[in-house]
This record gives sequence, C-alpha cells and structure tokens, in this order.
Amino acid sequence: MKKSASLFAGLLLTLSSAVAISEDQVSAALSHANAAVEHGKLGHAPVLFEHAKLALDNALAGSLVAKGKSKNHLDAAAKSLQVAIDHSALGHAEVATKAAEEAVEHIKASK
Repeated sequence: MKKSASLFAGLLLTLSSAVAISEDQVSAALSHANAAVEHGKLGHAPVLFEHAKLALDNALAGSLVAKGKSKNHLDAAAKSLQVAIDHSALGHAEVATKAAEEAVEHIKASK
C-alpha cells in the first residue's frame, strides 16, 4: 500500500512538472513571437528571424508535452513560425510578419 502511494505521488509530481514546463515554454514562445511581430512591423527582418527561431524552439518544446487542442495550436504555430523564419531569411519582412502574427494567435489559443 505504501509503495503504491509513493508511486502515485511520484506520478503526480512528474505530471505537474510537465505542465509547468509546458506553460513556461508557451509563455516564452508567445513573448518571442510578439517580439518577432513588433520587429517585423518595423521592417527588421533579421531581428524578426532571431525571435521567430526562439519562438519556434519554445513552441516545439511545449508541443512535446501538450495534448489535444493545445498541441494542435502549438503545432500550427510552429508551422507559421517556420514560414516567418523562411521569409525573414529572404528579407521579406511583411510576409514574415503576417506569419508571425498567425503564430501569436495560435499560441494564445493553446493556453
């Protein structure tokens, strides 16, 4: 009985840690995606590129532990961020900004 209680407590701790990690990464993804949008609006494609890469890393990390609707939105955000990265690398700040804006909406919807 004691052994199963310890196992259950360990499982709860693991699950709560995964949720906290996911929330932290989603918050970081949102922060960097918002920064990408702001710099994109100013025409700063190289800075947009850097923030979109960081946002993508965090969105993908959050997606690994997310489930259901949240995971779907984080996956969609990752696709939009990849489009933002690709276009900002080419200097297409306007197209990259629109993609980053889509990512922001998906990240917000994942919360």
